Amino acid sequence: MENLINYFETIPSTHRALILVGGITLFWVLEGALPLFNFNYKKWSHAWPNLFFTATTVVINFALAGLLVFTSFWVTQNNFGIINWLPEMPLWLYVMFGVLFLDFFGAYLAHYVEHKIKPLWMIHLVHHSDHKVDTTTANRHHPLESVIRFVFTLAGVFIVGTPIAIVFLYQSLSLIATQFSHANIKLPRTVDKVLSFVLVSPDMHKVHHHYRLPYTDSNYGNIFSIWDRLFGTFMVLDRDEIVYGVDTFPNEIENSSLKHLLKQPFHKYRKPTSE
Repeated sequence: MENLINYFETIPSTHRALILVGGITLFWVLEGALPLFNFNYKKWSHAWPNLFFTATTVVINFALAGLLVFTSFWVTQNNFGIINWLPEMPLWLYVMFGVLFLDFFGAYLAHYVEHKIKPLWMIHLVHHSDHKVDTTTANRHHPLESVIRFVFTLAGVFIVGTPIAIVFLYQSLSLIATQFSHANIKLPRTVDKVLSFVLVSPDMHKVHHHYRLPYTDSNYGNIFSIWDRLFGTFMVLDRDEIVYGVDTFPNEIENSSLKHLLKQPFHKYRKPTSE
């Protein structure tokens, strides 16, 4: 564990880029071998706006990384934050708590708030308006959302008190987890169900991408499913019944246009309906 922490404390940017590209490549290949849905689409054409938003997310996170490093350094130096106030524990447990709590503040809580506050939902809508959810959808976030997510992660680092090594470890695990849960892959139902008791599985997260309430407002988790189960936001829907997209913005052509997606947060709010 100590070697792992030492590695992530000084992980090169090239290695982080390899994790991003390697994850997309791996799940892209698996989608061809084990598809959940046989989409009739041009995969590269569909991927283009999603990869554009992936690039903007990378640029924004890189530009703001200094704030993350500074905050992490400050909490470490001042012994501040939840995991630093807990009784002394083995390193592996310290790391586990750090990743677990960052997953709550940086992912679950951010995601939940985006669904409950109308202006934030309109920004987050860009992610939900994909009608062909696959591994490239994972980082389909409007630049404004990338900033919002960063703020929540920054707050999480401050509240949890995580050293930079745990922050970088969490971000790497979060990236692979979201690529995995969005991937258009079909696991055996039993395997997926067992996996969902601990981690966010593909079938579990696909429920969140169903086009209508109440399913859209469920399964907010990113790495761990514990938060949805703990706070009562866990829902189940048979994967064969899932329809992607958002009922209030159903135009698939517009939702595939980069120009339209960049302007989507500024549309007038439309009240969704429930099944």
